[in-house]
Amino acid sequence: MTTVMTQVSPAANHDGANVDVAKLGELLLGRWAEVRLKARKLAGSPELHKIEGLTNKEHRERVFRQLGILVEQNGVHRAFPTRLGGGNDHGGNVAGFEELVIADPSLQIKGGVQWGLFGSAVMHLGSEEHQDKWLPGIMNLEIPGCFAMTEIGHGSDVASIATTATYDEASQEFLINTPFRAAWKEYIGNAAVDGVAAVVFAQLITRGVNHGVHAFYVELRDPDTKEFLPGVQGLDDNIKGGLNGIDNGRLAFADVRIPRTNLLNRYGDVAVDGTYSSPIASPGRRFFTMLGTLVQGRVSLNGAAVAASKVALKIAIQYATERRQFNAASDTEEVVLMDYQRHQRRLLPLLATTYAAAFAHEELLVKFDGVFSGAHDTDEDRQDLETLAAAYKSLTTWHALDTLQECREACGGSGFMIENRFASLHADLDVYATFEGDNTVLLQLVAKRLLADYSKEFRNLDFGVLARFVVGQAADLTLNKTGLRNVAQAVADSGSAQKSAKALKDEDTQRQMLADRVQTMVAEVASALKEAAKLPKEKGAEIFNENQNALIEAARAHAELLQWEAFTAALGRVDDAGTKRVLTRVRDLFGLGLIEKHLDWYLMNGRISMQRARTLAPYINRVLAKLRPHALDLVDAFGYGPEHLRATIATGIERERQDEAREYYRHLRASSDAPIDEKILIQRAKAAGRA
Repeated sequence: MTTVMTQVSPAANHDGANVDVAKLGELLLGRWAEVRLKARKLAGSPELHKIEGLTNKEHRERVFRQLGILVEQNGVHRAFPTRLGGGNDHGGNVAGFEELVIADPSLQIKGGVQWGLFGSAVMHLGSEEHQDKWLPGIMNLEIPGCFAMTEIGHGSDVASIATTATYDEASQEFLINTPFRAAWKEYIGNAAVDGVAAVVFAQLITRGVNHGVHAFYVELRDPDTKEFLPGVQGLDDNIKGGLNGIDNGRLAFADVRIPRTNLLNRYGDVAVDGTYSSPIASPGRRFFTMLGTLVQGRVSLNGAAVAASKVALKIAIQYATERRQFNAASDTEEVVLMDYQRHQRRLLPLLATTYAAAFAHEELLVKFDGVFSGAHDTDEDRQDLETLAAAYKSLTTWHALDTLQECREACGGSGFMIENRFASLHADLDVYATFEGDNTVLLQLVAKRLLADYSKEFRNLDFGVLARFVVGQAADLTLNKTGLRNVAQAVADSGSAQKSAKALKDEDTQRQMLADRVQTMVAEVASALKEAAKLPKEKGAEIFNENQNALIEAARAHAELLQWEAFTAALGRVDDAGTKRVLTRVRDLFGLGLIEKHLDWYLMNGRISMQRARTLAPYINRVLAKLRPHALDLVDAFGYGPEHLRATIATGIERERQDEAREYYRHLRASSDAPIDEKILIQRAKAAGRA
């Protein structure tokens, strides 16, 4: 049975709007455009590119050499203090680093371990004395190091890690110990081969009191022999599902002694006599403040995931505008893949989400830079940054994996070939969903912040305000659950699909629908959990667990709303009328796609009429058809050249093959040598029989 695919002609839907690719590219580059362009030039260098097929050992050695190239090119010093040769440019540092993913994700992550985690821990958790002592060697790679936080038994639950650092007053040293097998440090970058030191996170114990998790600078290996120092044990994680240019491994400690002064003591210190002190009295707040200084890993992963999505979509859409399959619309011409509605449905919504994620990431990067530069560094600013980073990192890394997989499938067998990047990038980015915070756990963190903000709105309110809120809730319930909102929408639309479509594309309508979903979901969970705090711990935990999925879905809805808001804000920075018209349609595709994805919720909760619900899919299809002529412009604006894509199917080779085939058949049809199609003979015979 032959499947006939409906095609859409791009020419028929071109409305005269044109995209200024250069201007759109500048918008996407954002505040740190110069840094990004410099980083892309570096990432385009063949000596930094991933070579497929290397052995595990060869890949690791190549990536370590590449770190040296980054040092030589001054590509790693931007965030470090100016007095040590850095630039104190935190936003620019992340903007540059995330572009390395297009060269080799192993390089981006290994560099992130060395400078973004190990180096940043010394810089942000240590004193100026610590910085002066160790940062120069970290910056120039004389001290390759590890960030030893995760344990086999505890990954996301950092507060429960079991490694101990016990202070010995007699020797003025800490003893680092791994008390049992589940406390081995695991998945630690640079641990298997290259690391000569580590920032080790452990429970600080002094005078019989456990003061919680702190960070300690611990030497691991003799820098000359690379042999482990006494008391340090290690194992190689060997081959992983991806990122095999990084020497991940395990670490354990048995009475490893370090000087008292190796405690990175910005947020907690131990005096010679064992007395503990901290500028932050609350152990919980101290712990979260310390972890908050390490948020840049999540920010960087978010940006890298956006970059990988851009590369994948450029390759897939380039191929889809050249590859031809089936000739349902013509006896001689096959149809370009991108002209099929289903292919547009596969790729263009992913493109819209990538634009939304890119604009949201730029806002996150500005927020990050404001906090770490000190320009906007209040407690609330830091909490906002941590919440945004957790929300965006989760959605964007999942989106990158979905995009890579869909692009792979959309390119058929060619997409499965390693030379075309999808399979390799997917393998390398797979772990992005669980490191630097498991995505699901991070969304729970976001949800708890939403609940906290929700509860603040009603704290210390008088009875009259609360009464009005209850009345408002009742009115909302009446409006939605009884169908009055549906009736109002139906009356407004008067049964007209055109009016329904006009309402759906309205910016305020989209905002209201997305925001209303978030507010309703948070309110429902908050209502369900309001008594949990008053109950015994076990019962309270049970109620929380019963609502955990709803909590996480509310956080996801919140993150989606923030991405839509970031996209909408970016539209205000577009001056060219044609570009703005096209980009507004891309934003609409993103927003309406979210409503379509959650249409069951909107219908069940009475937020949309059946008339508008029926209109939604056909209207999205019309938006796709209008965007089809601009698909290449939209991916070209990402600014990645052949040296970044490095995919055979994105080189124009498919167009050459198709043109060659078409020319062959054209000549064949024009010649007397062309064989007659059997179906034509059958038709002639039937016609003769009827005669």
